[in-house]
Amino acid sequence: MSTPSAHAKRLLHKVRRRKLTVGVLGLGYVGLPLAVEYARAGVRVFGFELDPEKVALLQQGKSYIKDVPTEQVQAVVAQQRLIATSDFRHCAECDALFICVPTPVTANKDPDLSFVLGAGEAIAQHLRAGQLVVLKSTTFPGTTEEYLRPVLERSGLTAGRDFFLAFSPERVDPGNRRWTTANTPILVGGLTPLCTQLATEVLRIAIEQVIPVSSPRVAELAKLLENIFRSVNIALVNELAQLCDRIGINVWEVVEAAATKPFGFMPFYPGPGIGGHCILVDPYYLAWLARRYDFVTNFVTLAAEVNEAMPFYVRDMIEREIARLPIALERVRILILGVAFKRDVDDLRHSPALKIMELLRRDGVRHLSYYDPYIPRVTVGGEELHSLPELSPRRLARYDIVVITTDHTCVDYELVCRHSRVVIDTRNACRAVANPRARVVLLGDGR
Repeated sequence: MSTPSAHAKRLLHKVRRRKLTVGVLGLGYVGLPLAVEYARAGVRVFGFELDPEKVALLQQGKSYIKDVPTEQVQAVVAQQRLIATSDFRHCAECDALFICVPTPVTANKDPDLSFVLGAGEAIAQHLRAGQLVVLKSTTFPGTTEEYLRPVLERSGLTAGRDFFLAFSPERVDPGNRRWTTANTPILVGGLTPLCTQLATEVLRIAIEQVIPVSSPRVAELAKLLENIFRSVNIALVNELAQLCDRIGINVWEVVEAAATKPFGFMPFYPGPGIGGHCILVDPYYLAWLARRYDFVTNFVTLAAEVNEAMPFYVRDMIEREIARLPIALERVRILILGVAFKRDVDDLRHSPALKIMELLRRDGVRHLSYYDPYIPRVTVGGEELHSLPELSPRRLARYDIVVITTDHTCVDYELVCRHSRVVIDTRNACRAVANPRARVVLLGDGR
């Protein structure tokens, strides 16, 4: 490793005395938990956010993310450790800046780096020598060096010499109470060994275990591998569930039976589709990158397509059950249970439940309601729907079909199975209900 420059020595001195200022660009599911952890560690944090409503809530000490308790936000705001703002001029006051913005795909499933590049441009206008910039947004290998670096160097400063640049992928798992931002091990790869060292030191202020890798590209691809691993295995079991429905075998029993093997197997379970940001998007980031090298990721792309087709399969399950009823499609009343993309979270991003609701609307279902204690309202086909305030025997009896798309643990599934007519269970949420009065149709149960 080369001898640390004067800029690097000053930053290390601030880090070790906890006298640095941190900036976090993007206060969503990744950025807000990170900002709060730094503030709780005694560091002054500027949280940069374009949404004025989020800025106003944070300035009042209120959290809008379920995994970040309002009490923690109140404490760090009252101590003036967390300052929410839309004024990017404060970037100049920060010693380390983290980019935590979305990385979606376009309509053609190509990477959309507009948020990352926009954040880079905002930083470049105020970039000064000695600052550290760390990209945390999930992306494809080469983003940090080939896309973000040139934007930052428009400032006239050179990365690796005048300022320091690294990539450290987020590993946030919404709703996971065991593994949080603070205790989940993370990776970091810098543009130079010195960049890696500085980023590691800064990250260790807020995160217990930081694992350096040789470059940003390694860290970028490792993040894609983590999520594509899940995508491929979920696709495998989703396809198996469809096969089991044809050949008369219960896929849930099959998975549990295979899981008794103490080595070489990890259980994954079928469902109505996948949601959230990373698992749905990342296969297309890798596929796009591969095409640049005249390579086709057939296996990875097929898995993504299988998962994206699951809402259509569930739609067909629902419409088969409607056909069994003496009710026309436009008169059937359907209740969707759970619209968040996974259990016990308030995250609606790429929710398969929304896709199922849109497909039903498109097919002519007029009477469509939902219940989700974490999501008060959704928009389906341009229409705003509000969650039922609660579940009760009387409410359940109003619906011809109840569809469990997200298995929140706070829902009483015995109540659902006792007072509904037909329950379509895509999550095996009713497995513990003995002698249900409803007709329960389970995804992948072989019947």
